[in-house]
Amino acid sequence: MNSGILFLSLLGFLPLVIPTCPVPCKCATNIIDCTSKGLTVAKLPVAFRPSAEIIHLGYNKLTSIPNGLFDNLKSLQVVYLQGNPWECNCDILYLRSWLQWQQNRTLYRDVRCTSPAHLQDRIIAYLTEDEIISTCQYWYCSLALLSQLCLFILLFLQGILVIFIIVYLQKFRRMTAEAQSTTQDLYQHVDTWASSSRSPYNSD
Repeated sequence: MNSGILFLSLLGFLPLVIPTCPVPCKCATNIIDCTSKGLTVAKLPVAFRPSAEIIHLGYNKLTSIPNGLFDNLKSLQVVYLQGNPWECNCDILYLRSWLQWQQNRTLYRDVRCTSPAHLQDRIIAYLTEDEIISTCQYWYCSLALLSQLCLFILLFLQGILVIFIIVYLQKFRRMTAEAQSTTQDLYQHVDTWASSSRSPYNSD
């Protein structure tokens, strides 16, 4: 009785242990076929079953492969990647590294860059790391230029603020000087008025 319950429990956990065929792919025993499914990087399955030996990802809209997607597939023999618009920028580094670890790189001679223009039609497996990283520099240069522009705007605003403070302080000093002069004039008038008021008594 207990063994029967345990067996049924294990059956219940099997769907969690053994991944099902990812949508919208078709699967055989050790083959996962995702050919021509309109897959983009965002629509790509997050994982494949560990027993997969052959994966077809050809003729989709893939521009790169997410980091680590193939790392845990110990039985994997080949991945068909042809017919995708690969963008050979920083995001392609994982795929290039994975291809370079494959024993038979000739299987991947048709996995080529679509962009950028200076790397177009180059075999990804034979790209150097410097060639790929050089494509990332444009983004960093744009960011640096934007940072410099923001810094210039900040300095410009600070300059305007300093000028405004200087003008305000000068105006405040003038107002203070005028107030002091007015106060002194008022004191003088008061003293004159007091003296004139006391003069009749002093003559007596």
